[in-house]
Amino acid sequence: MDDPGYMQRAMELARLGAGWTSPNPIVGAVIVKDGRIVGEGYHKKAGTAHAEIIALQDAGSAAKGATLYVNLEPCSHYGRTPPCAKAVIQAGIARAVVAVEDPNPKVAGQGIQELKRAGIQVDVGILEQEAREQNEIFFKYIDAGVPYVTLKTAITLDGKTATSAGKSKWISGQLARDEVHRLRHFHDAVLTGIGTVLADDPQLNVRLEGNWRHPLRVIVDSRLRLPLTALVCASAKRQPTLVATTDRHDPHHRLRLEELGVEVVVMPSYAGRVDLVSLMRFLGKREITSILLEAGAHLAAGALAQGLVDKIIAFIAPKIFGGLTAPGPVGELGISEVEQALSISRLKPVPVGSDLMITGYLNKDVSWRISG
Repeated sequence: MDDPGYMQRAMELARLGAGWTSPNPIVGAVIVKDGRIVGEGYHKKAGTAHAEIIALQDAGSAAKGATLYVNLEPCSHYGRTPPCAKAVIQAGIARAVVAVEDPNPKVAGQGIQELKRAGIQVDVGILEQEAREQNEIFFKYIDAGVPYVTLKTAITLDGKTATSAGKSKWISGQLARDEVHRLRHFHDAVLTGIGTVLADDPQLNVRLEGNWRHPLRVIVDSRLRLPLTALVCASAKRQPTLVATTDRHDPHHRLRLEELGVEVVVMPSYAGRVDLVSLMRFLGKREITSILLEAGAHLAAGALAQGLVDKIIAFIAPKIFGGLTAPGPVGELGISEVEQALSISRLKPVPVGSDLMITGYLNKDVSWRISG
């Protein structure tokens, strides 16, 4: 196996930590000596040992003179755990292959320089683009201080999210719905609007067998209309639930929601509604690094119009609803000319049961438009 092959293995290990390491990145490490893997590890949870440390422990004395492969630069600072670069040096690693530099200003090449000063050969850039994409959430959060936003939608082949009568259960098949639950696990928060809650009364949790993480539930509710009987209220003391509202809310209703365990936060308003940019900054300060946006057409349009969405995942079902009044996934964007359309690149289609899951990235004129 060559350098890309071992780095690919490090990235496979990193994926095992997806959904658990936030606000840290997902990292995997492989130690190779004489053409044989002698140690492996991955970061399992924030505050626990980093991938390099686990791999070094796995390798033991075999680490001396070996090559370390890691998908993100080893840290060089004290945080919740000691710096990995020092441990790599002390173990006697002869060569380090790093996919990409850590964008964190506390690291930002310093870990690589520390290894070089210790006489370790360091090669950077093996599968760099793949490594950046693997930690796209971390890179945006470090750069902009706001969450990475993925807009999820489920539509028919003719682009409908419900029938003309408002019926939508179920557009997608079971395997596609299971995939949505996995997506929730991989994100720190799932965000929806009060319209979706009133229409569907969703639970917004992960209902799969095994060990999964439930995301923070965030509901945009400008006038605080969330019913006390909603399923998200019934489980609020078990799964964190946050409602973003404006000063146009009933304080008595707020108290009753808070008694049920719902956190209510008053956000600045824009045109009488919760200002989504302010909400993103608020959540970023809470160390919410990623959001799965499962919203109706109006909220989806608002997020797209303000440049908040980074990625779109669309589940397309082999069905046709028809109907001139049947809703679509995105509301009014003020687009009148074809040339004004929001463009999406790097499309990746994947069959999921009878449905097709298409992933794409929003093309933005300016990176992380709401930073600053």
